[in-house]
Amino acid sequence: MSIRGPRKGENYELSVDLNSEYRDKRKDAIKRVIASMTVGKDVSGLFPDVLKNMQTDDLEQKKLVYLYLMNYAKTQPELVILAVNTFVKDSDDPNPLVRALAIRTMGCLRAEKIIDYLCDPLQKALRDENPYVRKTAALCVAKLYDLKPELVIENGFLEQLHEMISIRILCQHRSSSNRHPHLIYLLPTLDLLPRPLQPPPDTISPAVFNITPAILNKLLVALNECSEWGRVAVLNALARYHAVDDKESEHICERVVPQFQHVNGSVVLAAVKVVMIHLRNVHREELIKSLIRKMAPPLVTLLSSPPEVQWVALRNINLLLQKRPELLSSEIRVFFCKYNDPLYVKVEKVDIMVRLGNDRNVDALLSELKEYASEVDVDFVRKSVKAIGQTAVKIEEAAEKCVNVLLELIATRVSYVVQEAIVVMKDIFRKYPSTYEGVIPTLCANLDELDEPEAKASLIWIIGEYANKIDNADDLLTLFVDSFTEESYPVQLQVLTAVVKLFLKSGGEGGGDRGRRAQVVVQRVLQVATRECDSPDVRDRAYIYWRLLSMDPGAAKSVVLSHRPPISIPRTTVAPAVLDELIGEVGSLASAYHKPEETFVGKGRVGADALQQKGVVPPPSAGLEDDLTTRKALQTVAAGQQSENLLDFDDGPSTDTSSGGLGGLSNLTLQQPAAANLLAGTSSNPLDDLVSIFGNVSMEPSQPSANPAGPFGGSGAGMGLGFGGLTPAPAAPAQATQQPQQQQGGQEDLLGLF
Repeated sequence: MSIRGPRKGENYELSVDLNSEYRDKRKDAIKRVIASMTVGKDVSGLFPDVLKNMQTDDLEQKKLVYLYLMNYAKTQPELVILAVNTFVKDSDDPNPLVRALAIRTMGCLRAEKIIDYLCDPLQKALRDENPYVRKTAALCVAKLYDLKPELVIENGFLEQLHEMISIRILCQHRSSSNRHPHLIYLLPTLDLLPRPLQPPPDTISPAVFNITPAILNKLLVALNECSEWGRVAVLNALARYHAVDDKESEHICERVVPQFQHVNGSVVLAAVKVVMIHLRNVHREELIKSLIRKMAPPLVTLLSSPPEVQWVALRNINLLLQKRPELLSSEIRVFFCKYNDPLYVKVEKVDIMVRLGNDRNVDALLSELKEYASEVDVDFVRKSVKAIGQTAVKIEEAAEKCVNVLLELIATRVSYVVQEAIVVMKDIFRKYPSTYEGVIPTLCANLDELDEPEAKASLIWIIGEYANKIDNADDLLTLFVDSFTEESYPVQLQVLTAVVKLFLKSGGEGGGDRGRRAQVVVQRVLQVATRECDSPDVRDRAYIYWRLLSMDPGAAKSVVLSHRPPISIPRTTVAPAVLDELIGEVGSLASAYHKPEETFVGKGRVGADALQQKGVVPPPSAGLEDDLTTRKALQTVAAGQQSENLLDFDDGPSTDTSSGGLGGLSNLTLQQPAAANLLAGTSSNPLDDLVSIFGNVSMEPSQPSANPAGPFGGSGAGMGLGFGGLTPAPAAPAQATQQPQQQQGGQEDLLGLF
């Protein structure tokens, strides 16, 4: 017979002490268990021993045991059942702290097997005479709803909360001797319980906590008696309430306006949210102006808060100004940046300054922005220069002043200032074409200092747009053509378009020496773009320009030199429907991010339900979904077959009429119904635009031609291009067939037009 050695270890010693006959020793062991649990040690094996110490009159020991249970209930769900009797017994304890502790712990265990035992103690606690117990029970209802909603509805817990809010608050304010703040702690449950996402219907659903007109009046009465947390909860509930008529909305606004004076910024923003929402139903203009005027001072006061609070306030003010531009129309000076403001605060202030700018305060605004442009922070300087351009686009009367300020900044020769100013000038030219052409030489003089793609692309756009008014436009663009393959893709696209503009505006060969130089430049850039460029976007654009110029220069002019509408600054940064939703979330993360809450929270069941109720996501339908998937797949296949040979650049004409070039579309139409829709104009396929460019090209399969030169005049060896299955329509004579077929190696005329 073998003899085992004595068991040793910390957990064994704790187990022995937990089963000691001495009370003090057991309590000390529980404290050591909690200390080990706090530092991350696994003491779940002591669950039965700790559970034996639940039944005690020592409140401190009971709290420690309950804390242990909440931490390890999920890992020991079978043993948690053993604690039910103690919980039920404690829920009837004479001490209200013990009763509340038992209810709160049962709600925090989140174990399926103990939920059913929670209903009876919770029913008693909701009707308890002590307000602290009732508050704890109300919060437990919200936790229980998250675990098992049907249990809350079946037992009528939501109806009991209705009674507690309507009756208890009423009793509180009728009796001056019974004014106890704990009654107001029922109100935070309004933020935790389910609420309607649409105006409540005639038949109120028992699964949604609706605020009735009777409860509304009690909430308005209780508003001034709440703590800060309670006031925010009440104001959030008032924001969700759908007023019966305009009179009720006016009444709510008038009762909420005093909360503007509260010292807490969260209360102020919640009050502003309530007023902004209910202003939608107010029709009296004098009342609307009065309420908006009263909102301005508290919002300005928030700017004296710490930087973090300032940023939140500024983000919300930005939203409010998009909805009500007149809110702070005369308060632009309070948004001027201070020397010690963090960058994130300065950026938000500049945005609001531009939004508040008008012809009356534009001088002060420009003076301030010019001062910011001399700061040391590069990002802030760029933001300030950009704001000057936005002011010019927004206020037409101040455009000339803005241009003068930008010229002064360009004269400083600071690299990042000059480059940002050139980007801004491009927007000004788009807003006021042919108005400030006198500044173009100054911009071109800084060409050598540009090293950022956006600045280069902006200056190239200006040169191409005003190529007929810049004497050395071809020389300037040649500099970029020489380094074409080394530039970034946006710069390559702009160079390609600008060179084509230069060629079209110079008149080609008929434009004299200038036209011939433009011809050489456009040939070079098309050759480089189609042969040596890695970007498919650049190559495709080069091919399209080439074919436009080859087949119909008039069409090329109408496409490349088409009239563009002047740009403008949008009044809102989000869609109107999203803006209304964000106004309803003022003071929350959604308003700080300027995004609906579903975009960053609410994943899973709650988020999916919310999106479906808002109509953002349609309810799943197996049949419809399969049908849409099938249809989309057919369209994708058809579009792929159509676009596969759209740019079939073979050296010679194709004799394959089934799949070569666009000629194969006749057979594709018979085989793919989706392709027929594409050709009939009932499809949203973006490649339809490419087909429409070649409107003068016959879709009939071409016969083998005796002329090996193809429709472009050359033999196709210069750039390896030719239309495999396309034949020019009679209405568009091919100039290439009228010219002698000459090949001179690299000097071959690429376009066949010259």
